[in-house]
Amino acid sequence: MGPFDWLPYAPLEPLALDWLNGVELAVLRLDRIDPLISGNKWFKLTEHLAQAQQVGASGVISLGGAYSNHLHALAAAGTRFGFATVGLLRGHPQDTPTVQDLQAFGMQLHWLGYGGYRARNEPGFWEPWRERYPHLYPIPEGGGGVAGAIGCGVLVEHARAQLSKLGWADYDAWWLAAGTGTTLAGLVRAEAGAHPVYGAMAVPQDHGVAQNVSALVDGGYELLDASRGGFAKVDPVLLDFIEVTQQACGVPLEPLYTGKALLALKGSIEAGHLAPGTRLIFVHTGGLQGRRGFTA
Repeated sequence: MGPFDWLPYAPLEPLALDWLNGVELAVLRLDRIDPLISGNKWFKLTEHLAQAQQVGASGVISLGGAYSNHLHALAAAGTRFGFATVGLLRGHPQDTPTVQDLQAFGMQLHWLGYGGYRARNEPGFWEPWRERYPHLYPIPEGGGGVAGAIGCGVLVEHARAQLSKLGWADYDAWWLAAGTGTTLAGLVRAEAGAHPVYGAMAVPQDHGVAQNVSALVDGGYELLDASRGGFAKVDPVLLDFIEVTQQACGVPLEPLYTGKALLALKGSIEAGHLAPGTRLIFVHTGGLQGRRGFTA
């Protein structure tokens, strides 16, 4: 398997929006690291891929849905670095732009149905797949777990190295969308109590974000509900906010994660929870490829 020491550059940019009310905001643009392997997904994968390399695997196998940014990044990395990829997908065959890319990148796909996918956390789920693909290394859904969190820890140094160009000596906290909580946990681990991390949960409570995060770290963060009533649920207020914000600052957003997280930040500032002068780093977690077909 190929070299995984590729650590792309994500610019830290100031964001000026009229509703910030004195809060200073800088966005870490993980959406800009690469045309294909975009967002936080690459950082979640680095440690998993290093482990796969250590055990001599010829490729990896993982799980996701028909719009999965995780599988998209994994398949693109497989193409670029020359290793095999297999994707186990939720539901029945769909022809989304993401799925078309997975196939173009050479990922072998298996559709598990909905019941079959729900069984992914049950004991014995991986056994038949290990037998079928003995040379592939299994990566958990979304690139989660301790390995995924460790990989995301580098983002803290990444941001700190760019503070001077903003004229900041320091910052007060992080703000980002939480889908599984892995990236959030990675930031918390790397911060080691120096700065708090706010996670705007883009999924409902029953998706297990709180449990995932508490299994990886002990304190140093706060979770807020930004799901707007469900996973992948969009509403006119959210879509209008995204449209207006993109026009105001030129940063592209998507409705599943970054759009929800930024709207939750606006609500928090309007409720008086963040004082003027607070300096926040907002993580743009990428995922823009998932907008195709979804927003249509």
